[in-house]
Parts: sequence; structure tokens; C-alpha cells
Amino acid sequence: MSSSNELRFFSTAAHNCSYLPQQRASTLFADPDQAMNVQLYSQLSQIGFRRSGNFVYRPHCTDCQSCIPVRLPIALFHPHRNHRRTWKMNSDINVSWERPGLNEERYALYEAYIAQRHRDGDMYPASREQYSSFLLSNWADSMFLEFRLQGRLVAVAICDWLEDGLSATYTFYDPDLGERSLGTYAILWQIESCRRLDLQALYLGYWIKSSPKMAYKSNFRPLELYLQGSWLLAR
Repeated sequence: MSSSNELRFFSTAAHNCSYLPQQRASTLFADPDQAMNVQLYSQLSQIGFRRSGNFVYRPHCTDCQSCIPVRLPIALFHPHRNHRRTWKMNSDINVSWERPGLNEERYALYEAYIAQRHRDGDMYPASREQYSSFLLSNWADSMFLEFRLQGRLVAVAICDWLEDGLSATYTFYDPDLGERSLGTYAILWQIESCRRLDLQALYLGYWIKSSPKMAYKSNFRPLELYLQGSWLLAR
């Protein structure tokens, strides 16, 4: 089995940052021609990498270090009052683990979510090709968490299994049900799944302090931040 030390990496040219308009960004990718698997991806997750489709990447910006990998240590997490309220509010939702894939029901929800929540970004307009290249992978051990209200699909959380935890890859949900805080509920559900499965961490991707789109991640504490090669606890 390969290790992260044996991989080649490639950096993109500088481009406009999706989160900080005043910044230029570049991205470091693991060589897509080298075989990837759950064990290797777990190693890379522990040093701040994420998955998008089959590609494994992390920010690699020359003049900005604002994107900080974060994960939630499950043993230290205790829900606060708003979390408990969200959990109770959504007690009428049925949740199930399903195999990953594209179907019309999932795509319709994804398209509505992108159109309402990300119309100003490079994910708009949504397409079936974009959905597949962004969410699906032929090597990751992924599952789709489906959230249904009276049988209707209202949220989907894409979750990758790692050796030491779960990676919350992406969540999309009915944008007309904002009062239910379905994004928060999906994270809470994944936290509880980690707890039941005796997994150590839920990886939440990148956090940018000055980005409103990332603010929800700081509501889950304590977080571990990957800074200068180490995971540091930030309460």
C-alpha cells in the first residue's frame, strides 16, 4: 500500500478565491494517476486534505493561510442548547444510510439547493455532471445519509468513512425548510454516528474565520485546528 510520503502532488495556477474575494488562491492536488484508497485518504485527511469527487486536495495559497482544516473530537463534544433544540425539532425526520449515487429525487433536491444557496458562486447552475464529479467517487468508502420528512427527501449528507472517523464531505437540503436548521441536524447526526461506532473524530473540512459561509463550523466545539503540522484543540 502506498503512503502519503510516496505520492506526487501538483499545484494549480493562482485563481480567484471562492470565499475571500480579495484573495488569490491555489490548490494542491494528490496525483490523480496514482491509486487512492481509504487507508491513504485517511492519512491525507490527518494532514488537512479533503476529497472532491475522485480528487484529493488542500489549499496551497502563497499569501494567505486562512483556510484551516478542522475536526471535531467526538469524546469531548457536548451539545449546547441550540443543538438540543434542533435535534428535538427534527425528531419527526427519518434518517437512513444509503448507497451513493445519482437519481432524480436526489438531483432535484441538489439543484434546488444550489440555485437558492449558491447562485452567486461557481457551483451555479447545477448539472448532473457536476453532481457526479463533485459528490461521487470510485474509490472512497462513502455513504449517503438520507433525511425524510413524511417520506419526502429533505436533506442528503455525503459521508466518507476514514480509519479514525467520518468525513462530512457535503450536505444539501431543502432550502425552504430553513427554520429546521437541517445542515446543523446533519452534522449532529454524523456526530452521533461516530459516537455509536466508537470513531474518534468528525472531519468538517476547512474553516475560514472571516467567511460567513464557514461560520456554522465554529458552533461545534471544541474543535481541533490543523496548524503548522499539528492538530491543536481550540475551545
